[in-house]
Amino acid sequence: MSEQIPIALTIAGSDSGGGAGIQADLKTFQAFGVYGTSVITAITAQNTRGVTAVHPVPLEHVRAQLDAVVSDLRPAAFKTGMLATAELVSTVANEIRRHGLRHYVMDPVMVATSGDRLLDKDAVDTLKRELVPLAALVTPNLHEAAILADMPVTSLPHMRVAAERIRSLGAPAVLVKGGHLEHEAIDLLLDEQGERLWRRHHIDTPHTHGTGCTLSAAITSCLASGDTLADSVDHAVRYVAKAIALAPGLGHGRGPINHFVVPD
Repeated sequence: MSEQIPIALTIAGSDSGGGAGIQADLKTFQAFGVYGTSVITAITAQNTRGVTAVHPVPLEHVRAQLDAVVSDLRPAAFKTGMLATAELVSTVANEIRRHGLRHYVMDPVMVATSGDRLLDKDAVDTLKRELVPLAALVTPNLHEAAILADMPVTSLPHMRVAAERIRSLGAPAVLVKGGHLEHEAIDLLLDEQGERLWRRHHIDTPHTHGTGCTLSAAITSCLASGDTLADSVDHAVRYVAKAIALAPGLGHGRGPINHFVVPD
């Protein structure tokens, strides 16, 4: 029976507050009925109010974790989140190639919801050059899309241009997350089949910590289960919207969303 459960892998940082990173990814995998494995790239001290410390995991330990997981629990799909440094980005890219891992969802984590930086500035070019071409899907928010596309991204027309620019870096599909657009939340998926949009009203809540991690983990879960990319994104967008609407209101800052909600 256990061999019939899809396996997914997250390569990301640990969030001591439990709302984002490895913790959010594993909760999301569980919600979608997928067996979750993990490679921790950094240890953060954080809560709903912000990040107070970041400790990158030594490169040899990252490699050892990946070797251990892939040699025994090979994932059907995987994602990356916080990678912190250029050296970590290169190490993870090399391991992805060495192990021939497929169905890769890249969440280009650069800044936390609280505004704290989670990726060194000198790592951005390495990420664009080495990781983006390996990904089946890249899932930037507006700020991350602006950095990757080297342009302002504050509107739907901007999102379209940014998605094209990011695709030109080598990724076949890009999901630009427009949850912070002024009048409505819009997510834009662009792949070889064209464009698809998800539109919804803003939900008036400060409890949005971990939305990006959760969305990419939900997409990864669906891909591991054999869903198409478009269907995976659709399931993930609706799951995150529900999780935001039913956020438990924990903490004294930007609280976590509700990973207990049942996917549609």
